[in-house]
Amino acid sequence: MVLSIRPAQRGAYLLFMATVMAVAPMTASAETPMQRQELVAAMRQLDALERFVAQSAANAPITSGERYHFDYPRLLADLAQVRAGIQTHLTPSRAQPRDPVDLAGDYRANAAAPDTSRERQP
Repeated sequence: MVLSIRPAQRGAYLLFMATVMAVAPMTASAETPMQRQELVAAMRQLDALERFVAQSAANAPITSGERYHFDYPRLLADLAQVRAGIQTHLTPSRAQPRDPVDLAGDYRANAAAPDTSRERQP
């Protein structure tokens, strides 16, 4: 089965993956000023990506009879989670450990049964 992806969706996905890959090599070891600058730059890129995804969601045509559609709310929730992780690293709270939550990662939703919940089966 071939999944057709509109150019706006492909662009959002590629920008999201590029941002994740840019942030991934940054380790939680002793933070350097350069690492802090890179994380702040990643936050600015997340801002731009969130605006782009929100614009794409607003411009996405709603086609009746389409079985699958791109799940923009789930992508935005994952971006917010990435943002929270970077923000926590930049301004750590030593009172309590963070709550590790998996990213959804699956942005193809079935139109017959739209499910934008963040629940996962173990």
